[in-house]
Amino acid sequence: MDISQNDLGRLKLLSEKYRNIQSTATELINLRAITNLPKGTEHFISDLHGEFETFYHISNNASGAIREKIDYLFASDLNNKERAKLSTLIYYPVEKLNELAIMELNTKEWYIITINRLIKVCRFVASKYTKSKVRKALPVDFVYIIEELLYNSYEDRNKEYYYVNIINTIIEIGRADAVIAAICNTIKKLVVDHLHIVGDIFDRGPRADIVLDSILKHHSVDIQWGNHDIIWMGAACGNPTCIAVALCNSINYNNLEFLEEGYGINLRPLAVFASKVYKNSDISCFKTKNINSAGNFSFNDSALIAKMFKAISIIRFKLEGQTIKRNPQFSMDDRLLLDKINYENKTVRIGENDYLLKDTDFPTVNKNNPYRLTTQENELVVQLRSAFLHSEKLQRHIKFLYTHGNIYKCFNSNLLLHGCIPLNEDGSLMTFDFDGRELSGKNFLDYAEQIVRDAYFNRNLSENQKNSDFLWFLWCGKFSPLFGKDKMATFERLLVKDKSTHYETKNAYYKYTYDENICSKLLNLFELNGNYSHIINGHIPVKSKDGEHPVRANGKLIIIDGGFCKAYQKTTGTAGYTLIYNSYGLRLCAHEPFEGIFEAINNNTDIFSTYVVSEKVNQRITVGQTDKGAEIFSTILDLKKLIYAYQTGILKEIYND
Repeated sequence: MDISQNDLGRLKLLSEKYRNIQSTATELINLRAITNLPKGTEHFISDLHGEFETFYHISNNASGAIREKIDYLFASDLNNKERAKLSTLIYYPVEKLNELAIMELNTKEWYIITINRLIKVCRFVASKYTKSKVRKALPVDFVYIIEELLYNSYEDRNKEYYYVNIINTIIEIGRADAVIAAICNTIKKLVVDHLHIVGDIFDRGPRADIVLDSILKHHSVDIQWGNHDIIWMGAACGNPTCIAVALCNSINYNNLEFLEEGYGINLRPLAVFASKVYKNSDISCFKTKNINSAGNFSFNDSALIAKMFKAISIIRFKLEGQTIKRNPQFSMDDRLLLDKINYENKTVRIGENDYLLKDTDFPTVNKNNPYRLTTQENELVVQLRSAFLHSEKLQRHIKFLYTHGNIYKCFNSNLLLHGCIPLNEDGSLMTFDFDGRELSGKNFLDYAEQIVRDAYFNRNLSENQKNSDFLWFLWCGKFSPLFGKDKMATFERLLVKDKSTHYETKNAYYKYTYDENICSKLLNLFELNGNYSHIINGHIPVKSKDGEHPVRANGKLIIIDGGFCKAYQKTTGTAGYTLIYNSYGLRLCAHEPFEGIFEAINNNTDIFSTYVVSEKVNQRITVGQTDKGAEIFSTILDLKKLIYAYQTGILKEIYND
């Protein structure tokens, strides 16, 4: 066995941990054994859009996987109602235990029965992992107790009273609730080994911040940025255009509570400005969507909210115009519309045609210089920018998106991306010209990610505006890979009567999602050419009620955006698709609308889910066949070299200090 100088440097570092042949051999044996275990379960979710209750439930029930295991284990012992109760307890242990305590149903007998049932479930889901991995999943305070219960043998009569006494003592000292909660949380950790969030956490739904609070607590997660994420990332960098867009999105969906209570963004300056400047202004075009009720929120005046929406929308159009003019490489001059307004005729020129406007009452727009902010608008933008930059919670969440996120990810032979890989009409890769470089496909995605990271980590540099502007381009730019359309017709939808102007042309990629040959070529760009390689796509609403299917290109492409967002459910006909990838293969789940956490806890209701399609492998997938397995085999090779180095005297063994 040859050991190079590069090997020797690496082996010296490794020898600090494995100091002799015995310890090295022990680790090698352990790793070889791990490669033969079944692969862990991956859970794919996309387009959460602030729907925190649905996300919380879907992540708790692992898209039905937990209920499936309960049905398997207790089909002959428990009726459907009892299995539903046990499932709800695992999903929401604290809440369910509180309910049982109020109803005085948490008797000693109930505790004994429930703990034993939960241990049975936990033992089942833990069976494909090493004891070491299971131990790491256990809460520190209960490692010893739960391990003893997990690995007991009911055939061992010598320990029968030992195990009985453990459970009795737990109950007697008042720790049963804590132990039950610990077991439930362990089950949820072990059922899903890794969570993939395939973009669009923000906007539309009521509380994206609560969604992110939950994601931050997950034991193993990655994120592929969507365009609704990228605009908030740009806002957190302090880009005024991104800030204006983020505010427009939130106010339009009546998510003011999210802004003020979630992220501490003070909207009072905007409210004061809008009240004064737009006091007598026409606001009929700026009535917000009533999807998320403001409730007890301080701004419960619908007219005031509409004025705020109009004020920030005009600021947005001005700032977007400035951004387009600063960045001719975006090729978005067709989006410069404020200077195309004819106030006498109340029309706007779009392309070669003039269209009637529903509103031309814009008191802050200077006809001779329409993209310049007024002094008051500029002062307001400065205040809002400061609020975004100094929101501790927002900055913490955005930092997490950067540390755990990417534009795309290759994971276990699958390509995960939110939007698209821009294509020309003939199926060839669309080319973008940035910084004097012609970029396409994977190269453009890699370039885009580097700019996104520079925008955040170098955000205090004065010359960084160009990078943060690029985040706005990714939000809505012509055929941006995170957006995938020729334009974002926000101006037209708000102000133009003719609905033909509202149409946004999709990139050719979306047509080719049905083409197996094109999808295979795209996978090859990322060196993914296995039989079980797929493009796993978010962003694309699947109109199942119109006959659209989420599995396309003979299984090469799978779409998992079916409509978590309530605003889209009438259009799609579902409440979202999620994907489970375990050692047996892939399973795509379609979900019905969620009735809410309160209903789930009190009535043990679950999200009704159906398996749309499953792709089974011929032979169960092991850890050795995964990306983690490749890392393990690399380590095994180094361990073999380390043993050789010890055997040949290249390195000295150490047994005692």
